[in-house]
Amino acid sequence: MTYTVAALLGVAGALVVDLMVLRTRLVTRAVFWCTYPIIVFFQLLSNGVLTGRGIVRYDPEAIVGLRLAYAPVEDLLFGFALILCTLSVWVWLGRRGVQRGPAAGQGSALLRRLRRGP
Repeated sequence: MTYTVAALLGVAGALVVDLMVLRTRLVTRAVFWCTYPIIVFFQLLSNGVLTGRGIVRYDPEAIVGLRLAYAPVEDLLFGFALILCTLSVWVWLGRRGVQRGPAAGQGSALLRRLRRGP
């Protein structure tokens, strides 16, 4: 299996998870697409550093060959699948009441003493 095929399967799988399994439908919302360029910018930055310096190399036979910031375009597909799956699970858990607020828990004994005061 080529890197391109794996990337396309990753995107297809993420879309199935978002639209059919968890039914969060993030890809149908404008807010997802308005904020996604921020993620793409930092993904291209990190991919550019890793591939531009030769830390990560790709077999030319396994990729399409088109590159952005030194990285193959397939990396953008994998990044999309990763972000979409992560956000879909996060939204799905939030809808089920798993840690609705940004509470971090009770904390340590020292923190409890500090909250009580002297």
